[in-house]
Amino acid sequence: MKIPAALASTLLAVAVIGLGTSAQAAQKAPEFTHSGQADWLNSKPLRLSELRGKVVLVEFWAFECVNCRRTQPWLHAIQQRYADKDFVIVSVHTPELPEERSIANVRTAVAEQRITNPVMVDGDYSYWNAMKNQYWPAFYVIDKRGRIAARAIGEMHVGQARAAELEQAIEEQLAADAS
Repeated sequence: MKIPAALASTLLAVAVIGLGTSAQAAQKAPEFTHSGQADWLNSKPLRLSELRGKVVLVEFWAFECVNCRRTQPWLHAIQQRYADKDFVIVSVHTPELPEERSIANVRTAVAEQRITNPVMVDGDYSYWNAMKNQYWPAFYVIDKRGRIAARAIGEMHVGQARAAELEQAIEEQLAADAS
């Protein structure tokens, strides 16, 4: 039986986002695995534990990934929307292709794509593996206490239902008490 594309997209969004109902939703997010300045762009090295009290959106991306590139307008939009909130986007660049392993190429891509949020360069896949991630792009909403509250995979677009569901998860976490 062939499932209509719209229904398949909705089923994927429901299966992937897991808004607080899966075992992973209660899982503590692992600490960032890179602490050297050379592995961070647009910020000093961050520690997830230092971001407690903030909602963190961790985005896994690779600069040659077309789906990741198509998601950039949505990321820019939510970065602006929540700029005055306790909200931080941390983009984790994990290379898929050989040319994506060059830090110079990552810097160029960050500038070209006008990425201004912190970027951790995860060339050794240590954070990818710590999060048990498998996809580009992938998104993890980390709550104010450092737990994974929601996740999603695939392109996100302004006005798209899947993106709206992830934004709702962000808003719920922003409204939640940090204690």
